[in-house]
Amino acid sequence: MFASILSFIDRHDSFILTTHDSPDADGLGAEAVLASILKKKGKQAKIIHSSPIPRYLEFIKEGFEIEQWDPLKHAHLLENSALLVLDTSEEHHLGSIREVVKKVRECFVIDHHDPKPVAKLTGLIDSTASSVSEISIELTCNIGIDLDPFTATAAYAGIVSDSGFFAYPKTSMRTFKAAMKTLEWGAAPNLIYRQLMENSSCASVLLQKQALSSLEFHAGKKIALMTLHWEDFVEAEAEFEEVENIVNIPLRAREVEASLLIREKEHGEIFCSLRSKGTLNVSKIAQNFGGGGHVTAAGFRSYTGIEETIKKLLSCVRTQVGSE
Repeated sequence: MFASILSFIDRHDSFILTTHDSPDADGLGAEAVLASILKKKGKQAKIIHSSPIPRYLEFIKEGFEIEQWDPLKHAHLLENSALLVLDTSEEHHLGSIREVVKKVRECFVIDHHDPKPVAKLTGLIDSTASSVSEISIELTCNIGIDLDPFTATAAYAGIVSDSGFFAYPKTSMRTFKAAMKTLEWGAAPNLIYRQLMENSSCASVLLQKQALSSLEFHAGKKIALMTLHWEDFVEAEAEFEEVENIVNIPLRAREVEASLLIREKEHGEIFCSLRSKGTLNVSKIAQNFGGGGHVTAAGFRSYTGIEETIKKLLSCVRTQVGSE
């Protein structure tokens, strides 16, 4: 399973590690692990992102350095570096750093998202894994090295975030084995739970209130829809990323099969988050709009305006709910 990534590592001495735009806990956790592996193998590694880390995830970067992509500052790295992309195999999901894909010596992906029927970046893609952090821990064990507590903490955060604290459909025995290994290396589950689930700002709670006030049910209450306009973020003095778990709230209702959160950014870009209980494949729905993800968690971006996006998305989801 790991022959391709190990061969890739052996071929190069300098690496740039990155993940999708708007980094999440899984991408960060996998980056921390791969950076540790590379350094223990005597390689040079820099973690560089297109966008800043959300405030609620800043605890993950303790113990390692993350830079934001700057074409002038980082141009000298490209000619002699390989690019390792984590938690996505879609070039357009990388944000501004995607411009380096064709400028580096070689590009390799480690991803766990469901495959899309279009050309993608290649590498190690295992859609049966619950997270890329899970895969990265398995790689670490395969190589036979140990991780420090900071890196183990980052990996555990990635595992529990993408497995829904061991509740999502892709959770398996290998998920628990990977998590247990991080505990051996010093990860603290209660600390990580508090950081991920009890570390929100008051602004994010106000956003929750606003999102719930917009809640609508469709298709006999099978579909829940919430909307956040840019003005809601301004009024709450909230960061755009402070919505991580809001989309999951309507799934608590027994009738709801799919929950949709539509949020508008300052200049009109629309971010759509889709969640389901598993009876509906929201990844396939997101793919219709150029996005992707998992059966129960997916997303996409739209540039057609909030009302038009809602109209098209609801029509698509209604069709899928009716066919299930």
